[in-house]
Amino acid sequence: MTKTGEVEGRAGPPLWWARRRDAVGDVVLGGVSAVECAWEGVLFAAEVGLPAAVGALFGFVVGATLVLRRRWPIAVVLVGIAVSPAAMGFLLAVVGMYTLASSEVPRRITAALASISLAATFVVMYLRTRGDVEADATLVVVLSVFVAVALTVPPVLFGLYIGARRRLMESLQERADSLERELSLLADRAEERAEWARTEERTRIAREMHDVVAHRVSLMVVHAAALEAVVVKDPARAAKNAALVGDMGRQALTELREMLGVLRAPSKPAVPDPVPAPAVEAAAFAAGGEEGPSLGELEALVGQSRQAGMAVEMLVHGEWAAYAAEVEQTAFRVVQEALTNCHKHAPGARVVVRLAHRAEEVAMQVENGPCDGKSPEPGLPSGGNGLVGMRERVLGLGGVFVSGPTDGGGFKVSAVLPVR
Repeated sequence: MTKTGEVEGRAGPPLWWARRRDAVGDVVLGGVSAVECAWEGVLFAAEVGLPAAVGALFGFVVGATLVLRRRWPIAVVLVGIAVSPAAMGFLLAVVGMYTLASSEVPRRITAALASISLAATFVVMYLRTRGDVEADATLVVVLSVFVAVALTVPPVLFGLYIGARRRLMESLQERADSLERELSLLADRAEERAEWARTEERTRIAREMHDVVAHRVSLMVVHAAALEAVVVKDPARAAKNAALVGDMGRQALTELREMLGVLRAPSKPAVPDPVPAPAVEAAAFAAGGEEGPSLGELEALVGQSRQAGMAVEMLVHGEWAAYAAEVEQTAFRVVQEALTNCHKHAPGARVVVRLAHRAEEVAMQVENGPCDGKSPEPGLPSGGNGLVGMRERVLGLGGVFVSGPTDGGGFKVSAVLPVR
């Protein structure tokens, strides 16, 4: 709507009307009422000895006030009551009472004006009937009551019904608008949850890819460097290192293939609400049918680092028990990434891997000493995502993760995972 009240090139409703058809309807009703009251005004003028023109003009003005029924319904009803002794304004009284009852005027005012109108109609009807018809007084009273009730009660009841229906429709419209807004908010939240799930899945995939590729490729680089150093002096050891490089490559390809199988698995319905990262990973394991590495493979993992020339000692405390798949995989990945960092940043250092099985938790620690200064740097790139990924995994399961340099010049990575 423009400032001039035009909608799509058409003029808006005039004055106090909400719609153009309401204005047209009230003008038509006002015209009919003005004609009726003008005719009745002529009859009244003849009774009291006034000029017919005066009666017609008075009646026309009185009847035309019906146009104001939506703006001032109380005034229209009062005019109808005021002219009732002149026996004019039948349409004015009926429509005025209907409009008053259907409007937002307080019910006590409506009841008071309806009672006054009923009494006035009864009195006027009684006086006119008693003077014009010679009948029993009881019959005159009954007839007067009937006319007064017929002209007052039905318009009031119908107006109350229409007003209540209008308010009900407005309430239903408000509820519909509210529901529409809520549905819009729910749709926005669903989109946010879907985006959150996609982000979590991308983060999980990136973490898995980093853990799988970084460790295997780091070992392959270390073995390749050793192979290059001994290929001439010790052909047998060179052949052994070459075989190890091949094994590492095949293992990396196998793990990547398993991960791609998870990604190609049919997608599950989106979760209705955000869930912790471990639940997302557990759902991914179930979808792919692959639970990933476990704590039982730590010995083989440590053995691969030993074959690469690293001095690794593994200490296990407590009795091993079967844990949830995400717990075992997280513990394995933490040790794996810590050993990868040792290959990258502490060549020739002595490494100690500790694993403790407790009643309600499993703890792991990988600590390396300072570099021996003799082993060459492997020259492996580092993106700084290893420690971040380990921390995300551990905290996602409600565990505790600590990493940092030691007093002896080395580095230590510790994690504690709840088993439930």
